[in-house]
Amino acid sequence: MLLLTTTWAYLRHRPIPLAGAGVVGGLVLVAALAPWIAPFDPIAQNLYERLSPPSWTNWMGTDEFGRDILSRVIYGARISLRIGLLCITIALSCGTTLGLISGYRGGVTDTVIMRVMDIMLAFPSVLLAIAIVAVIGPGIDNVMVAVSIVLIPQYARLVRGQVLTVREMAYVEAARALGASGPRIVLRSVLPNCTAPLIVQTSLCLAVAILDAAGLSFLGLGAQPPTPEWGAMLNSGRELLLKAPWVMTFPGLAIFAVALGLNLFGDGLRDALDPRRVKVAS
Repeated sequence: MLLLTTTWAYLRHRPIPLAGAGVVGGLVLVAALAPWIAPFDPIAQNLYERLSPPSWTNWMGTDEFGRDILSRVIYGARISLRIGLLCITIALSCGTTLGLISGYRGGVTDTVIMRVMDIMLAFPSVLLAIAIVAVIGPGIDNVMVAVSIVLIPQYARLVRGQVLTVREMAYVEAARALGASGPRIVLRSVLPNCTAPLIVQTSLCLAVAILDAAGLSFLGLGAQPPTPEWGAMLNSGRELLLKAPWVMTFPGLAIFAVALGLNLFGDGLRDALDPRRVKVAS
């Protein structure tokens, strides 16, 4: 509760992070209300209205099959948010666990885990995700698996660094002296000190997950037609860029807005939760 209060006290006077938070909140709201606010069925075809420009009936125009782009963008928010949240949940769980084990155990365990993480970090995230999808096959579920694996090293290294800082502190030594088991010390004394950095990392990685998933769908490795996913919509509209630019423009703007909002919000959280700022304020 104190963490939430101090964060809000810092952010409420800073319009840029609040604007990012507004974009994130808007994404969640649109995703939740998609069945009620979308004017048309996102996969319903109307060949008589194919490639219609934006109008009062179709605010963002229609695609090559006469499907309403606004409805597809709205439903795409639901799909992108689901992909991002599932990827972050998997990466956060696995990466935090590996980081805790690596940092607290040390020795050979730490060396092995960190070298594996270093190898994964040596590859660009999209390239590594493409390689994983090439092995396990295309599809939206496999894309989520691939993006999750790509994000694990970022969490693992972050948590390991926090554990190395905390594990030699007096209260951890006191817990050991009282006979507390290793798992109890990690969960009760070490993990809570990783909360603030993990919150910031999650807000930033959510944008990466959505971007990577959209990129894989754009390459034809993720969501398949007629699924209204933003990256797949970009892929289907790339040959129509000169003839009907709105087919690509609006999904691209949606991806841009969400990525920008999440990064602005994440930067604000990073500043709000900076231990040096908290110490000065206190």
